[in-house]
Amino acid sequence: ESGVGTIAAGVAKAYADVILISGHDGGTGASPLSSIKNAGNAWEIGLAETQQVLRANGLRERVKLRVDGGLKTGRDIVIAAMLGAEEFNFGTAALISLGCRYVRQCHLDTCPVGIATQRGDLREKYEGDPANVVAYFDAVAGEIREILASLGARSLDEVIGRADGLSAVAVEGHSKASTVDISDLLAAPDDGNAPFCTWPSNVRPEGGINDRIVDDVVPVLKAGGRFEGRYTITNRDRTVGARLAGILARRPELDHSTGGGDDAVRLHFEGTAGQSFAAFTTEGMSMILEGEANDYVAKGLGGGRVVVRHPFNSDEPGQIAVGNTVLYGATGGELFVAGCAGERFAVRNSGARAVVEGTGDHGCEYMTSGTVVVLGKTGANFGAGMTGGEAFVYDPDGRLKTRHHGDFVLLERVAGDDGELRSLIQAHLAWTGSPVAEQLLNSWDDQVGAFWRVTPKALLESKKVRDAQ
Repeated sequence: ESGVGTIAAGVAKAYADVILISGHDGGTGASPLSSIKNAGNAWEIGLAETQQVLRANGLRERVKLRVDGGLKTGRDIVIAAMLGAEEFNFGTAALISLGCRYVRQCHLDTCPVGIATQRGDLREKYEGDPANVVAYFDAVAGEIREILASLGARSLDEVIGRADGLSAVAVEGHSKASTVDISDLLAAPDDGNAPFCTWPSNVRPEGGINDRIVDDVVPVLKAGGRFEGRYTITNRDRTVGARLAGILARRPELDHSTGGGDDAVRLHFEGTAGQSFAAFTTEGMSMILEGEANDYVAKGLGGGRVVVRHPFNSDEPGQIAVGNTVLYGATGGELFVAGCAGERFAVRNSGARAVVEGTGDHGCEYMTSGTVVVLGKTGANFGAGMTGGEAFVYDPDGRLKTRHHGDFVLLERVAGDDGELRSLIQAHLAWTGSPVAEQLLNSWDDQVGAFWRVTPKALLESKKVRDAQ
């Protein structure tokens, strides 16, 4: 929308390496029509504005500009480059070259050509060939070369930011189209600032908390020891722990965990964490926060353990401890939150186990695997798009019956002593000292029947198919 250039300037100053301008065209097959029709502006408008604002503020050389939104042809790429883009995303067109029929069932786990599904019987129907993708991009590249040759350019790099090489096409016989003035769109000021990225990375100041953690931890692990440390954290500290997780992932010899949840690195934090606290945490790590955190806690969690204990939890139950979109795309590990979360908790969770004491709207959205326990109220639309895993929700008042997405999930009361549910709550108590968990466990026989088991209907249908086979 209008003003995207100002946002781009802000994130460039916040050390972004890449800025993506996403136009209104395109969109995944799972998107509702209301999200892909008449929503937003064309990428050409947003890209031109972003390029001009970054150049005017001397920021363009720091970041790479990427664009997407229904790109299909070489002509699209050359125009995008001349408006300032250096990188180009292809989604729908590449997917169709792989055999997608665009039937818009991605979110239902019923893709008839076996691309967007977890079901083995449907995956067997897949007939795509990687050679088709190669042929498609070869054709796009060939068209780009022809267009560049007609412009007298030897490479795409030579036309990046050369909006002065574009001109409006006159539309004869169309009174409205001929009145459109796109001169501002094609402005290419000669202000001396670079029209493309020249920095290898939009480097951040040295000495941040991630640098201190790596400097403290890595020598200890190299010596064969285990590390435990304490740090003060503020909301200026973003993606804390991710750098160390990357080092452990690339150098597994540093991870001295012995399995069974043991950890080689235990990091304690106190304060308010910024975006993406404990993102991409991996095996061998425990991230323990006494305080609260912003959005995207444990994003991409692949292993290890993340604990958030709200400092006021014991006196004021129901306090918000973590923000929105927690556990986004997690594939493993554990998360314990002694407090409530915002919207879209465990969205696209694909393997993590988590306990939280309340969620906002859209909990467990698009979840495909893992286990989530909610020891309190949920918002609306719980389980929308959920195709795998399971959730347990403590709901003695029966409110979840009007707050879950009945098209996707089935509710049934927990009967008897569910071992996995109880063990997760016991672990939650052990790691957080949660009074909510303690009260439930102290009267477990009376309380276990107040839990709902939330099961995806897609999972049940897949089981029926397997049983029938």
